[in-house]
Amino acid sequence: MTRDAVLIFHSIHKVMKAEKALRAAGLDVRVMPVPRQLSSDCGLSIAFRSQDREAVDEVLEGAGCPYEEVHVWHDGGYRRDA
Repeated sequence: MTRDAVLIFHSIHKVMKAEKALRAAGLDVRVMPVPRQLSSDCGLSIAFRSQDREAVDEVLEGAGCPYEEVHVWHDGGYRRDA
């Protein structure tokens, strides 16, 4: 399964903290540049499988590491998800 969603954060520090927590929980994530269609202050995002969204939310809430936005790939582009 491909990583079809991205998390956007306010800072690189939060990206690194989130990556560490998500990997420790056994989730398939990858730090990558923010996709061109999107914008971010820090320039990095975390890609993950949208089917893991609930687990991602739980892990990041438990780690005290909120994200700014989440976007899911749909019909050739990213769409902001609630």
